[in-house]
Amino acid sequence: MVNDPGNRYETADLLHSAAVRLLRRIRAVDVGMDLDGPRASLLSVLTFGGPQPVTRLAEIEQVSPPAITKLVAALEAQGLVARERSATDRRVVLVTATAAGQQRLERGRDARVRALAELLAEASPEDLSTLRHAADILARHLAL
Repeated sequence: MVNDPGNRYETADLLHSAAVRLLRRIRAVDVGMDLDGPRASLLSVLTFGGPQPVTRLAEIEQVSPPAITKLVAALEAQGLVARERSATDRRVVLVTATAAGQQRLERGRDARVRALAELLAEASPEDLSTLRHAADILARHLAL
């Protein structure tokens, strides 16, 4: 872009391309979790975000309520999530990750992190420091 102070657009474009390739490469280790992408994503939301109402899960995952209900039912059948009524509002159904679901997701995350660490095995200490700084910046901006 012509008027792009600090090359923000160019940096975003490079980062986007790298992130897509990185996720594609790291996703290869997900086969050990025995979950497809949507189920793994939903289980991740519940493991790291805590119990959520079904309607909120549909918003987070950007799918319809019937689609999220189907995903929850599939994970529930595997013993990875459980549904329970909210203690404060009995009309609300909360979905929570079971211990088995949390363990499966943690194993999957560990496998991804190990694969990424292996990918970075030949990176210099300076490059690792730069990547850590960039990850901190992204995490800070994503938390907004």
